[in-house]
Amino acid sequence: MADDLPKAITSREIAIPPLGLKAILTIPKHASGMIVFAHGSGSGRKSPRNNHVARALQEDGFATLLLDLLTPDEELDRANVFDIPLLAARLSMAARWVRAQAGLQMMPIGYFGASTGAGAALVAAARDEPDIAAVVSRGGRPDLAGEWLGKVRAPTLLIVGSLDGQVIDLNIKAFDALSVPKRMTIIDGASHLFEEPGTLEEVIIHASAWFAAYLN
Repeated sequence: MADDLPKAITSREIAIPPLGLKAILTIPKHASGMIVFAHGSGSGRKSPRNNHVARALQEDGFATLLLDLLTPDEELDRANVFDIPLLAARLSMAARWVRAQAGLQMMPIGYFGASTGAGAALVAAARDEPDIAAVVSRGGRPDLAGEWLGKVRAPTLLIVGSLDGQVIDLNIKAFDALSVPKRMTIIDGASHLFEEPGTLEEVIIHASAWFAAYLN
């Protein structure tokens, strides 16, 4: 499925038990860590932006897991798309699956969350096993983690666009509630989806550096 990938990178479609959540697992040779993607509302493993970010992180030596956090039946109920505790539980399920795989047991795990997925990533990092080494939020809603923000143990990077005014304010409040190594980066000229030329590349630079610092 990945003819455009370098030969040192293997990628395959998988189904994560017990619910059979569909996912794309990509592992470069000598990967230094695993990054599990938490997509935003209405998105999934085929998200163009997250796949773009994932490919760049793979080239930087990180394994990636892009997964659908809901089953097809669950997606029919829009309330599930915004159920942060449910999405967090699914992320933790995926992380535990990674830990159970031969050759991946000792690999540090990070979460990359977008939109509502960022809130879910922070809840999962605070609430559930296994331990998470780092979290990155892209245009996220970390405020949706609520009371769990103060319990997050993973170093956290919040990335927002300078044109995403309301979300900036929500990120500032969440940032203040975090008590771990943290950073908030504002990408100049970027809107909520980072569709402007070069802005997603800036996200990749900051995210890759953050994961490189903590997934080792």
